[in-house]
Amino acid sequence: MIEYLMSNGSGRIERIEAPQSGCWVNVVAPTPEERTRLETELGVLPEFVRSALDEEETSRIDYDEDAHQIFVIVDYPVVDEEGAAARSSLPLQYDTMPLTMIFLPERGLFVTISIHDNEVVRDLAEGRIRNVDTRLRTRFLLQLLLHISQLYLVYLRRIDRLSSNTEARLHASVRNEELIQMLNLEKSLVYFSTSLKGDEVTLNKIAQGRIIPLYEEDQDLLDDVLVEIRQAIEMANIYSNTLSGTMDAFASIISNNLNIVMKVLSVITIVMAIPNIVFGFYGMNVSLPFDGVPLFDNWAFPLLLAAVACLVAAWIFKRKGMWS
Repeated sequence: MIEYLMSNGSGRIERIEAPQSGCWVNVVAPTPEERTRLETELGVLPEFVRSALDEEETSRIDYDEDAHQIFVIVDYPVVDEEGAAARSSLPLQYDTMPLTMIFLPERGLFVTISIHDNEVVRDLAEGRIRNVDTRLRTRFLLQLLLHISQLYLVYLRRIDRLSSNTEARLHASVRNEELIQMLNLEKSLVYFSTSLKGDEVTLNKIAQGRIIPLYEEDQDLLDDVLVEIRQAIEMANIYSNTLSGTMDAFASIISNNLNIVMKVLSVITIVMAIPNIVFGFYGMNVSLPFDGVPLFDNWAFPLLLAAVACLVAAWIFKRKGMWS
């Protein structure tokens, strides 16, 4: 999908039929024909288009001196809905995807390319971000980056709440679903932390002002973006360390619970083996002491002996703390 959007001067963004100077070209999951249009009609470099559609592309900034095009790619947070659908009842997992922004100064265009429909460009296109002016390309870029950094913070708080709820359920019963959810959240935090560090490096290069021209009125906005990104990095590290410690603690609890269960089962097995030993003696076809004595010459005695022996063994294990 390729759509052309432009600010109307009152802070609202409207769709237009054809690209013109000062507009925003929003490209989402382009088809091969749309990729060709990007390269031929708009003049976007083919290598920039290929990099923009690579899911494994890392955050960076590049400048082509011949075409005078600026290429910026950053990662934004998403919910891995496809993976969740494949896992059926298992919990959601968070991931990151690349979002590409390209300056075409010769035509006065600002192009964004994303592999999937996403919340970042949708919020801007539908006017949820205030004071957006597509003609001010540098400021528009910084507003996009600020929205991405704020979205990271929102998702990190969701992960924190989800991990707290999962931990509360784990206290009640240790099941595979809760453990897998904790593992998914831990992986999500690793993805976030890695992507945020890459985004911070790219922002620091933008802040130098050597590739993208920075204006004095945009400095406060750039500072806000850097503060939000660094706060998100710190939150991701704190949550990751906390979740990792929680997982280690629950692993120890699970191992300890297993040891307790095995201990109890071993004690029960030993106690229940005593009657077999007693009746094994009285079931042998050999003469035993006190044969012919009325008191010992019926099955009441071995039954009583087995019961007494079981009670004595259970009392000994209880005294030694092996029966709980």
